[in-house]
Amino acid sequence: MVIFFELFRDFLCCQFVSSLNLPYFCSSRKPMEYENKVIDESIQGSALEIPALDNSDAKKLYLESYGCQMNFSDSEVVASILSDQGYQTTRNIDDADVILLNTCSIRENAEQRVRNRLTEFKIKKERNPELVVGILGCMAERLKKNLLDEEKLVDLVAGPDAYRDLPNLIDEVGTGQKAVNVLLSRDETYADISPVRLDQGGISAFVTIMRGCDNMCSFCVVPFTRGRERSRDPQTIVSECQDLFDKGYREVTLLGQNVDSYRWNISAKGEIKNEAEPTTNFAQLMEMVALVSPLLRVRFSTSHPKDMTDDVLEIMAKYENICPYIHLPVQSGNTDVLYRMNRGYSREWYLERIAAIKRIIPGCAISTDVITGFCGETEEEHQETLSLMDLVQYDFAYMFKYSERPKTLAERRFADDVPEEVKGRRLNEIIEKQLAHSLASNQRMVGTIQKVLIEGKSKRSDEHLCGRTGSNAMVVFPKENQEKGNYVHVRITSCTSATLMGEIVAQP
Repeated sequence: MVIFFELFRDFLCCQFVSSLNLPYFCSSRKPMEYENKVIDESIQGSALEIPALDNSDAKKLYLESYGCQMNFSDSEVVASILSDQGYQTTRNIDDADVILLNTCSIRENAEQRVRNRLTEFKIKKERNPELVVGILGCMAERLKKNLLDEEKLVDLVAGPDAYRDLPNLIDEVGTGQKAVNVLLSRDETYADISPVRLDQGGISAFVTIMRGCDNMCSFCVVPFTRGRERSRDPQTIVSECQDLFDKGYREVTLLGQNVDSYRWNISAKGEIKNEAEPTTNFAQLMEMVALVSPLLRVRFSTSHPKDMTDDVLEIMAKYENICPYIHLPVQSGNTDVLYRMNRGYSREWYLERIAAIKRIIPGCAISTDVITGFCGETEEEHQETLSLMDLVQYDFAYMFKYSERPKTLAERRFADDVPEEVKGRRLNEIIEKQLAHSLASNQRMVGTIQKVLIEGKSKRSDEHLCGRTGSNAMVVFPKENQEKGNYVHVRITSCTSATLMGEIVAQP
């Protein structure tokens, strides 16, 4: 089967299904195309460049990013830190004084891609010994010894919590030393740093509200590479969203590994840390952001079934500008498999959360993650996943064939004992079922009027615009006199299995 990948902007995969190797995406918009929720293939290896006054004396930074949206968001922070130190970004690698790769340990082939790139840079460094080459992010933390000492591919290694130290690390390399800082922090959130946006003049932006993860899912490497959960000061989040709105952005996605566990001035046990200061949970934070402006759409990713509470759903129902869309990863429809995955909920608990969503937010779009062939999965357990999909009727899904990743709990505790051909067959059955559900979801939209945020011109015609509904469905329609960033109401007149088509109508 040929696997296609296309730009995936509006959804951020913050659950980070980290041990998976063959991801597939299926939606009412692209039923025959499979995207990686975790790895957006269309932007892998893209270099960040910040518009700046030309300064021939400034040191040049080439910053290349790989992995999930959290990594790309982190690159915006790195660019801001080094810009303050006088660096200018460049997309011409031959101009660079410093080359940094923000890396990912999610999949084996993601790591191999970075290794290949580092080998290319090693050749450049042989020609220019003053060139500094470094890696950042999850792969940096996991493979620091291999890359620094054994393979000698880099001069500098900085983990996700060490970006403030980058100026010092670069200076240390200048003295002839190898520079390393992969210490994980319980406090670092980069809340005081204003990120440099990758998409200058864009419509949608990601706002990191927390870092790290305390959920020890047995298949996932994230807690070991990004550390424990810690949340940003809510006022800095609201200020960042207000600034984005003032600059013309009309949609923000609140980003975190598990946004439902966001808490400010509250301990993990629910105790108030400082009685003199207010507390904030995720529902309250989302309301604060929604109040920035009714014209600012609010999305979030990702929720965890064990932590999603009714107060979050009630806030979503209360505000029209909070998008009626929830990504709620199920991973498996069988309770025993969920136990082995250490997910912290049962099949029954998950279905109760789905029922709550449909009760409190009628018409809310729901997507999910599914892992097939996890350790010890039987045919009966697989059938329970299929039956759960029939019960929920997801609008779209991200579907994976399990493959073991180093340093995860699953690697230590369980045998990866489901044969590859069985994993593949089960994955195909899940894909086939989701294709049918996704097509039905799209067909139900025909005849309805949807509020659409215009993202720009259609890829196929300059005479048409495209944008997304609150439920994240792509719509194409004649442009008339509208432009990027406007909201319009569109009557859906037809659809393919990939796209909704319509025409602009007056506000109902």
